[in-house]
Formats: sequence, C-alpha cells, structure tokens
Amino acid sequence: MRALVVDDDHGIRWILKRVLTEEGFDVVEAGTLAEAEAAQKQRVDLVFLDLFLPDGNGMKALTSGMFQAPVIMLTAETTFGHAAEAYREGAMEYLPKPFDLDEVRRLAQRIQSQSKPKKKPDARPEVRVKSPSQSVIMGKSQSMQQLFRTLGRVAPSDLTVLITGESGTGKELVAQELHRLSHRKQAPFVAINTAAIPAELLESELFGHEKGAFTGADKTRSGRFEEADGGTLFLDEIGDMPLALQSKLLRVLETGAVQRIGGNHEKRVNVRLLAATHQNLQKKIHEGLFREDLYYRLNVIPVHIPPLRERRDDIPELAESLLAQSAQELSIAAPILLEPSIALLQRYDWYGNVRELRNVMRRLAVLTPGASITMSDVALALGQDSNQGSGRLETLEEAVTRCLKAYMDKLGYAEATGMHRHLLTLVEPALLKLVLEKCRGNQLKASEMLGLNRNTVRKLIRQYELDLDQFKD
Repeated sequence: MRALVVDDDHGIRWILKRVLTEEGFDVVEAGTLAEAEAAQKQRVDLVFLDLFLPDGNGMKALTSGMFQAPVIMLTAETTFGHAAEAYREGAMEYLPKPFDLDEVRRLAQRIQSQSKPKKKPDARPEVRVKSPSQSVIMGKSQSMQQLFRTLGRVAPSDLTVLITGESGTGKELVAQELHRLSHRKQAPFVAINTAAIPAELLESELFGHEKGAFTGADKTRSGRFEEADGGTLFLDEIGDMPLALQSKLLRVLETGAVQRIGGNHEKRVNVRLLAATHQNLQKKIHEGLFREDLYYRLNVIPVHIPPLRERRDDIPELAESLLAQSAQELSIAAPILLEPSIALLQRYDWYGNVRELRNVMRRLAVLTPGASITMSDVALALGQDSNQGSGRLETLEEAVTRCLKAYMDKLGYAEATGMHRHLLTLVEPALLKLVLEKCRGNQLKASEMLGLNRNTVRKLIRQYELDLDQFKD
C-alpha cells in the first residue's frame, strides 16, 4: 500500500515515514500542495495532510476534492473549530501535533484492514512475519518522539551536532542516521573514538602526517578529516580529547583546513562534524579540562539520548526487536517473550542501556531451553549481570517516580492544576484497598497498618465507596 505525507516540516515527514514504513506502507513525501498533486499520479491509499502549507491551505485542498484517498488532517492548531471543519469536509481523522504514534499505527492498520479482500471461510489466513528492525533508535515515549523530530529537522543540514547520553544508548547509531538522512549520504561516514587512541597518536589519526615527520612515519598518511572530505566525521567520546588537540580541532572548525604533522601546507576539507560524549562537558570546562570555545563550536545542535531507565515503556519494543535480530543472526527460531518476562525487563535499571539489553537478548536467544522466555530465564540472565554489578531492580520510590513521570508526560501540553489532591485521590484508594485486602477487611488492623485513626479509615471507606465484604474472603 502507498501513503502520501504532506507537511512542510521535514521532522514530521520523517517520523511519519518511519512509522508507516514499519506498518508496511510505501511512503511518498511532499512539502507543498503542488508536490502532493504531482505525487498522486500513482495510486495513493492514505494521505496525511498538514493544515497550513507554504502554497495553500490543506483544508481547502481537502474541500476541493484534490485527494481521492482517505485523509488524516494534521495541525498544531488544536481547536474544536478546526477539528469540526475537518470532519465536516470528509477527513477520516484529525490529529493534533504532537500526535501519538500508536494512534498513527492504529489508523494505518485500519486502512489496511479495510482494503484486504474478503477470503473464503475455508481459506488459510495469511501470516505476515515482520522482519526485525536493524536499528535500535526506536521508542514510543515522548522523549524519543521528540528526539526523532529533532533528527528529522537537523539531518538535511550541515550543522554540527553534539550527541550526549550514557554509554550504550546508541550515540554512534544516531550519528549514522544523521549521515544517512543528509545530502552527504553517498560520501564517506568516518568514525573515530578519541578515547580509544593514545594521545600521542591521536593527532596523526585526525590530521595525518608526512613521511619522516616522526620516528616510524615511513610514509605519508592522510588523516580522518581528509578521509571524510565531502562526508561526515564522527568524533566519539570528544570529552576525552587532550587539551592540546582541542586547540587544533578548534582551528580546523574555524578555518575549514587541516595541516598534516610535518607538513607546510594546509588543505581545505568539506566535512560535517558530529561529536558525542557521555561526560558532562560543562563540568569539564569548570575543571579546566575542556575548552569553552570548542564546546560552543560543537554544541550548535544538542541532541540527548535518554537512558533506558527513563523510558521503560520503550523496553518491550526494543527487547522484541533485539531478540528477533539475535535469532536471525544465529539462524535459530526466536523464543517468545512472555508478558511477565517483559515486565521484569522493564523493572531492571539497565545501566548498560541498549548495549546491555542487546547482550541479554542474545543470551536469552541461545540459552532459553523452551519455546518461551519465562521470568526464571530472564532472572537468570539478569542475575549474571547483577553479579558483575551492571544493574539492579528498581526500588519502590523509583517505581512510583517512573509511574508518576509517565502520567505527567501523558498530560502533554495541558496546564496541570491541583495535582497534589488529584494524585492523592488516585493513590489513596489503591493503598486502602491493598491494606484492607491484607487485613481481610478488619478496620482495626487496617488503621494500625496505615497509622491512621480508626474513624479516619471508616470515613475513607465511605468516601471511596468500598464494600468491606469483598475483602473478608
């Protein structure tokens, strides 16, 4: 099936294309109504249409009958009037920005189900096996959706990007994605880990050297900047670069030219620079270990990848994808992750982030004795990591904080007022029910466990309309 995404925001087009492609659509992008009209020379099954476009109004285009396929209107102007008009003019759906990716998937699946031909009753249903994604840059959480939008907007430019995040979050994968989506994608992508190379060799690696420049320099060698000419250079762990080299890197960024060690002439290079670090560069600046002027040169577009423990809702999708990848690489059948096993994975802190999750999924793919991954299998795999001090299960306080954060995120842009009382009415009855269940409906024991006066407990039972009989059995 074919979908048309019409929006002048490259980031919106990028994230919609990503989701729709995962759902099996071929996606065509258009930034204007003119481009959208041209794209419809071939059959289109679904249209995502922005309300305001550079060459016209999406609502008027919808009214004019320009689109023959079902149309889903997109707009940042979230007013009832716009929604009402969209439905009145025949839009299939109206999605305010920022929209829920699950809602996009649901709408895409709805179109697919409507277009499927009716089968005979005795026909065997076709099973479509979804191939595992080779990328670990995925997630439905609000923080990841925002990351996707930023990447989509920044990728086509030549702006310098500073990628921050803990070890194992996928900083190099983000850099590769930025390169793949840029106009430099046919040119080289050159990556170098500045922390993995001794300081005395790093300068030669970056800038190259002439023959005889130092002991062992038996031939002329170009550096990584020259190798990346026309493409992208990714400097990983930039926070570990020695101060002396930071000065030389700053000069290259200012002049656009490199000079090999032992050379007399500078060579101009056309390179887009991406950098990454797991360290706090501002702290290093304060400690005199990182140049402030270089930091501002690098931090043109800051991109932060949140750790897994701050986006636990993304873990099930990631785990399933990594498990499928592992099974495919090993040419074995992938075991099934049961719901309790997924819940256990979500409670784990993953201080090694996606890298650690990938290793655990590989371990489970190989060592799981049955067709399904049980909680015992997961506990064994995580226990091995725990013995090495790589992670732990979250505490009650952390679990409450996580749930509250997820709830607050779902509020979106709504202005929250009276949150204390509101959350109390959500938590208090749940706690009261658990205690009454523990005490089998005995109010005296419940009041002692809660540390409240018995009359207060009675008042709360009446307030929340709880039936004591249900706790006595």
